[in-house]
Amino acid sequence: MAERKLFKGNEAVAEAAVRAGCRFFFGYPITPQNEIPEYMSRRLPEVGGVFLQAESEVAAINMVYGAAGAGGRVMTSSSSPGISLKQEGISYIAGAELPCLIVNMVRGGPGLGGIQPAQSDYFQAVKGGGHGDYHCIVYAPASVQEMVDLTMQAFDVAEKYRMPVMILGDGVLGQMMEPVAFPDARPTDAAAADWATTGARDGRTPRLINSIYLKPDELFRQNLKLQARFEQAKAAEVRYEAVDTDDADIVLVAYGTTSRVCRAAMDRARAAGIRVGLIRPITVSPFPYQAIADAARTARAFLTVEMSLGQMVEDVKLAVCGAAPVHFYGTTGGIVPTASAIAEEARKIAMAEVGK
Repeated sequence: MAERKLFKGNEAVAEAAVRAGCRFFFGYPITPQNEIPEYMSRRLPEVGGVFLQAESEVAAINMVYGAAGAGGRVMTSSSSPGISLKQEGISYIAGAELPCLIVNMVRGGPGLGGIQPAQSDYFQAVKGGGHGDYHCIVYAPASVQEMVDLTMQAFDVAEKYRMPVMILGDGVLGQMMEPVAFPDARPTDAAAADWATTGARDGRTPRLINSIYLKPDELFRQNLKLQARFEQAKAAEVRYEAVDTDDADIVLVAYGTTSRVCRAAMDRARAAGIRVGLIRPITVSPFPYQAIADAARTARAFLTVEMSLGQMVEDVKLAVCGAAPVHFYGTTGGIVPTASAIAEEARKIAMAEVGK
């Protein structure tokens, strides 16, 4: 078993990316993710990679476009307002079918907001964010170790489906320290993809990276192609964790940091005689609709818990499809919900829906 080391979340993501073969990083500073570019600025030169602090988030995401188009394993990172600035470039990357990793350590908003943790970028992450019909695959880790594992996986998945992949973290996960085990570094001498613009001096047919289709029928076919690829991801890449849902009257649904608090709330509720379970989406795009629909066959009610005023709850309602009431408890402004408050909400729901 690999040796476990104590790592801060942001630095763990960066080290995992390097071990996954990432050799290009372009970004711009913003709290609470600054340790990622700081770590990359030291680490990438050690492995022959390129780190560049761009003049803005807009410049950084367009550099990602260029490196990805040349077949490089590339990533960027930012936090909420910075990710908003990158949205045009993310849409271009999706339209051009380019793989890359985007890390968002979410902070509170709207506007400049604050630097405390939040989950209020859910809509932006899972519903596209930029213009046009496209999707990103979005992972929502709940621990530093899971951030390592999902970062390692994200590059492979991005290349498999030729689309951007996002790690949706938050200020807690980025700043906290936990022991982690890193997989061995992967070889980086693989041949470039057959679509990459690596030069045609050998006489091969030139390749073009592009997202503009001026003929309506061509753009129509391109959108169907992108959608079909995401449908493949929906069939193969959905990940979630279900805890004590078989006998649960009330099922909590939460991701990331909030899901950790929900585990403690679930234990408190069960100790009080209230049968509570938990579904934790690990991919929030594609979303585990079927897992929640299956739980709705026996659950009496659902409680969605978020560090927002209610975003993922809309997907939970779609999944439940009227089979049971869906309640919501949220905090905002950088406030992390407490286990006691969530357990109390579960108690109130149990009294109303279950009759306990």
